[in-house]
Amino acid sequence: MKSEVYNQSNCIVGAVAYQYYIEGRSRAEIAKEFNLSHSTLSRLLKRAREEKIVRFSIAEPYLSCHNKEETIKKKYGLQYVMVVPSSENDSDIAVKKQVAMEGARYLQRVIKDGDILGFTWGGTMYHLIQYLNPCRKVNASFVTMHGNIEKCNKKFEVEALVRRAAMAFGGKNISIRDSGLCASKEELEMRMNSPEMKNIGKLLKNITIAVSGVGSLYPVFDSPLATTNYLDEKGKILLKEKAAYGDVILRFIDKNGEECDTPYKDRTLSISLEDYRRIPCKILVASGVQKADTMKAALKGKLADILVVDDKLADKIIA
Repeated sequence: MKSEVYNQSNCIVGAVAYQYYIEGRSRAEIAKEFNLSHSTLSRLLKRAREEKIVRFSIAEPYLSCHNKEETIKKKYGLQYVMVVPSSENDSDIAVKKQVAMEGARYLQRVIKDGDILGFTWGGTMYHLIQYLNPCRKVNASFVTMHGNIEKCNKKFEVEALVRRAAMAFGGKNISIRDSGLCASKEELEMRMNSPEMKNIGKLLKNITIAVSGVGSLYPVFDSPLATTNYLDEKGKILLKEKAAYGDVILRFIDKNGEECDTPYKDRTLSISLEDYRRIPCKILVASGVQKADTMKAALKGKLADILVVDDKLADKIIA
């Protein structure tokens, strides 16, 4: 009987829970009204949850997205996964923009002074950078992770994207100004040995945050690289023969996320796949179910730590 007297009643538990969770009053206000210490109030709120006096629910589609996030995170050992909800009426570009926006929001949460950020080219990256908040200034460096793509849409060009990202944060802009694809292995070696590229190479080895999209080459050969004259017909046939699944940082990967053994490997002016894997925070942003096999390959190859995708693509990654 004595212990029951000294235990707080469920009436008090319900009252403080209502004021805190429903009315949105502060803990200080509630503690004062009920003459409770802050530690006692914390115990009462905890008890309200444990005894299900107060219950929480997450509305759809956010609950389903959260479950998908946890499944993918556990399956591939990722640091963080964001699954973005979409509707059947959303166009592909609308979904891409929404995913890009969430990628931008994540980047703004984690970037800090002293960071070195590496970016790739592409439509998703273009939209992501458009969503960066220009009010937040960070003393960071922004570098292209590969050379330029000839005859691509100029607004998707990596040099322009990095310049825009650096401007948004008030950081330093460093760009590889040469073509991303050299004519020969010898030309690549010559460019890599130039003083400018040696300095950029040091930055590439010390990138702290990478932000990248992916291009899909399996089952549908629809990577933007296939439509920009970056790949000729002979090159496309070769990549199909080598069972290339996609491209990341201009590197062509197989189903296990390893670089395909093709002549492109020794002609590509880009951060190496080995150096890329060592980056502590690799953010991969993508949308569209057609990229599912490519995404699985990239995740198997440990080419992402942070994943931002739409819910339909997430379903395919889980399947």
